[in-house]
Amino acid sequence: MNSIETFIALNRFGLGARTDEIALVERSPRSWFERQIDPRTPVPAVLSRFPGSAEILKDYYAARLSGSRELRKEIRKRQQRGFIEETVARARYMVVSETPFAERMVLFWSNHFTVSRTKANIGPAIPAYEREAIRPHLFGRFEDMLLAVVGHPVMLSYLDNSVSVGPRSKAGRRRGRSLNENLAREVLELHTLGVNGGYTQSDVTEFAKALTGWTHGGMVGKKQRHKVHGRFVFRNIIHEPGAKTVMGKTYRQNGVKEAQAILRDLVHHPATARFIATKLVRHFVADEPPLAAVRAVADTFRRTGGDLAAVSRSLYTLNALWREPLPKVKTPYELVISTYRALGISDLKARHLRSPLTSMGQEPFRAPSPQGWPEQASH
Repeated sequence: MNSIETFIALNRFGLGARTDEIALVERSPRSWFERQIDPRTPVPAVLSRFPGSAEILKDYYAARLSGSRELRKEIRKRQQRGFIEETVARARYMVVSETPFAERMVLFWSNHFTVSRTKANIGPAIPAYEREAIRPHLFGRFEDMLLAVVGHPVMLSYLDNSVSVGPRSKAGRRRGRSLNENLAREVLELHTLGVNGGYTQSDVTEFAKALTGWTHGGMVGKKQRHKVHGRFVFRNIIHEPGAKTVMGKTYRQNGVKEAQAILRDLVHHPATARFIATKLVRHFVADEPPLAAVRAVADTFRRTGGDLAAVSRSLYTLNALWREPLPKVKTPYELVISTYRALGISDLKARHLRSPLTSMGQEPFRAPSPQGWPEQASH
């Protein structure tokens, strides 16, 4: 490897060099980078063959409603096997991928919108969640990714929105069930505005009310077991009636469209541009993000309305990125993938991932909290 620029491109924008990749990048790092940014990037065929989240969640909830211990055990075993197989297939694909920047962005956005196996009922469906809500939008609009993520049954389950009931809804008045603010809080704090983004507790509560009714087809009673499925459902019976005011704007009662409108407005709030830009610069440039770099990326985000292809290209132009070849420490997952890329070993088995990642404390899809895995070297 003859140039520092090539080293930086392969390790910062890629997942470590394959031996056949070095000469290609050295000829034109920018062309290599640009070629990977395509809004039409399909989900890899090797991953598309796995079951979707709707099928996985349907089987899980149907088994739970059946009352059969044997069926529940059988479904758990089968789904655990499927989870392992897709996790290994994902790693194999990253090892051989000719678009490693796209795969790095999969890791970035999947971590930004963390769901975790610490909640057992969604664990087997998490790879499908990444496939369905993250991958199709890598270089599309942030708005589309946000809507896909927040409305995904895996996220709705992970952050308890599937059991959130409006206090004044028909079901809330009858059963005394309560509002759950987890999803609303994390969307504001972790996914859009950031903890210093200017929202208040009132905004959290009002947004949570707008999100009531966002659930999935696994949440049915025993008498309705024939209706169980794993897709998104809006249930008006648990939706809080009336207008909601979030970040100074009032949204009229409009069913599922209330929260959708709030999410779209959050995308275009200046705090969201700053927050996303800060995270991207921290990921690609340095643990302490240079302010000029953050401003440049945030400006692109605002100017393009959250066009992630344009935002991704803006990273390449950051002077701070090309000054220092070793400012970042690889995460355990990046280290494992880059090692197999360097060695040219693609026929990974489950133990090739599980053993090192368990030892280093970063098992796939098991982040300790909704904040995801930390980016700073000290961790």
